[in-house]
Amino acid sequence: MVSESERDSSSRIPNFFKLDVKERVRALHERGLITDSDLRALETSDHTLKLHIADKMIENVIGVLGLPVGLGLNFLVNGKDYVVPLSVEEPSIVAGLSGAARTTRLSGGFEATTTDPILIGQIQVVNLDDPERRKQELLDRSEEIINLANSLHPKMLGRGGGAKDIEVFLHQAPEDGRQMLVVHLLVDTRDAMGANVVNGMCEGVASLIETISGGKVFLRILSNLTDRALVHVRARIPVQNLEVKGFSGDQVRDGIILANDLARVDRYRAATHNKGIMNGVDAVAIATGNDFRAIEAAAHAYAARDGHYRALTRWYRNDEGDLVGEIEMPMKVGTVGGSLETNPTVRINHRLLGSPNATELASVMGAVGLAQNYAALRSLTTAGIQQNHMTLHARSVASTAQVPEEHFDTVVEALIESGDIKVWNAREILKRVQNNTAVAQGTEPRSYASGKIILLGEHAVVYGRPALAAPIPLAVEARVVDSADTILLIPRWGIEQRVPPMSENPQGLAGILALLLEQLDLASRSLTIEAFPNVPRAMGLGGSSALAVAVIRALSNHFKLDLSNERINELAFECERAAHGTPSGVDNTIATYGSTLLFENKEAPSFQEVRPAKSVSIAIGISGKESLTATTVARVRQAWERQPERYERIFDQIGDLTRAGTEALRDGAYQELGELMNLCHGYLNALQVSTPELEELIHIARRRGAAGAKLTGGGGGGSVIALCPDGAEDVVDAMQNSGFEALAFDLV
Repeated sequence: MVSESERDSSSRIPNFFKLDVKERVRALHERGLITDSDLRALETSDHTLKLHIADKMIENVIGVLGLPVGLGLNFLVNGKDYVVPLSVEEPSIVAGLSGAARTTRLSGGFEATTTDPILIGQIQVVNLDDPERRKQELLDRSEEIINLANSLHPKMLGRGGGAKDIEVFLHQAPEDGRQMLVVHLLVDTRDAMGANVVNGMCEGVASLIETISGGKVFLRILSNLTDRALVHVRARIPVQNLEVKGFSGDQVRDGIILANDLARVDRYRAATHNKGIMNGVDAVAIATGNDFRAIEAAAHAYAARDGHYRALTRWYRNDEGDLVGEIEMPMKVGTVGGSLETNPTVRINHRLLGSPNATELASVMGAVGLAQNYAALRSLTTAGIQQNHMTLHARSVASTAQVPEEHFDTVVEALIESGDIKVWNAREILKRVQNNTAVAQGTEPRSYASGKIILLGEHAVVYGRPALAAPIPLAVEARVVDSADTILLIPRWGIEQRVPPMSENPQGLAGILALLLEQLDLASRSLTIEAFPNVPRAMGLGGSSALAVAVIRALSNHFKLDLSNERINELAFECERAAHGTPSGVDNTIATYGSTLLFENKEAPSFQEVRPAKSVSIAIGISGKESLTATTVARVRQAWERQPERYERIFDQIGDLTRAGTEALRDGAYQELGELMNLCHGYLNALQVSTPELEELIHIARRRGAAGAKLTGGGGGGSVIALCPDGAEDVVDAMQNSGFEALAFDLV
């Protein structure tokens, strides 16, 4: 058994989705989330339900049906971390839940409360002479009925549970108008699911109820409408945490509220809305051996409790403008007995959760329901849920086509782009990729280019102040080989596409490359361009400029064009202009020359090379959220237009910090430079271009000894940099252990 003290307290496991299954299992073991025996069982598939055991569970057994078990990460419920096991075959649920949980934990996670785990047993009484009088007599002798019920299950009473109360209801039959009484026996079943206990109690008190009522007991069975065992969960998400590519936080918030409002008034939408909630809840119920059918029945009956079927959730805006979500639903679950004792995988799943009691498990499942609802509504109101399903469907098709791991992401990307997500198409794409890769794996040397970081001066540089930028060495490598068709391959970014001629009006990367080939008089040549980026896309690290420079150099080398650095820089600038409209020229210049530069653009752009006095380590923390440079630049522009004098003073301060930082870099005064970086980040934060993820990374870096840390680039996502005179290893490890990507290099 894993003790609480031995368990890692965090539910965030860095890059978990990138690991293979065996690596994921070992990561759980290393964090103390599973035992040694669990590790062996999972590695050998010894945890699955055996046929001879299944044969004892139900009748006419012929086999065992398996379901995937995935993990929902990042869950923080009532201040406690949970790794949540999910057994489900539908794609997107696990990923959506983990993403939603990560968003909510930035503002404190989920707050959950539960009522006592009460299950209702019903005893139907007919053939009554005076129903109203008999009802009162049953209520008057309720203590006698309760005591008899508890005498049948003394162990349950000893655990603090047992029968607690009775209720009596009078009903009239719709067919013949006869009257009947229904006695509700309210039983606290503690950590047990409780069906057998309650049914046994109903049977046991039936004769006493007949004696008191003078009637005849007919049905005696539990009710699956467990509206006395409720869970209520609440989450608050600040609007800045809701931004996604192409949508502001305000738009996402208002869209979620509007979609939820429809489900509160329209039963057709409510059915789909609540089904989405149960996608998550059922997955936990199955994984933990609970009766998902009973939980489903209770949820839908509760949704119609006032005679109108409606959404189980409520999303609204609070006074601060935050998005607030709430869910209330029946959640009667168990953590002992039943299939928990029968299915080995269920036992492992309970240990993954930290062996919770029934009310704690109910809290987690309620949080999963609210998280799943948030994930679905956000997808519906932004890029659309279909795109997420399409990606996962493409992965499933690629798996069916037996695409090898080294080409898997490339084939998936091409399937989505083609719009024809079929097994035959996956196999055709795989053949093309393998042919092109075989060609590209020759002895052709690689060309390279640098990425970039901004040490000081973001945003102020747009208003004529200086910016200090430094290169990330070998950010992108590239090579060119002759082939049957012109193809761009970037396996690490999942890109494999044909580059058509300009006459076909290609767009995006293909369009930029087609323009470049035309300018170099290479449009008639067939070739494969393969790029190897060592930095992620759209994270504010100059990846697009580095790609352009590396490809231009590779073309120059392969076709012996002897392009000068000056010409390479000009061509890369044209590529940047085609991609971004009005680039500053910093990214392509650093990508070309690989030098630290002080850049200023008053009447005309000027670059001054800056040589550090000695090398120093730089750590880069990557938020995983795309840098929204255009959005943040526009936001700062709007603020500047409203209060130009105020913002000019801020830009002057950033400019002064940049000049002082340049001198500190030249002198090797790295503690001074770190302090200037911290101050600069303070101004950038005041400009509202930081994000919670960036702030978390900066806090991690400073806590682990960085002399200074700040965002780099436009903000709104992207990356942070940390100056580490004593080495970057501790900072990088801390960032990775907190679930972020990180890398380091030496600035020389």
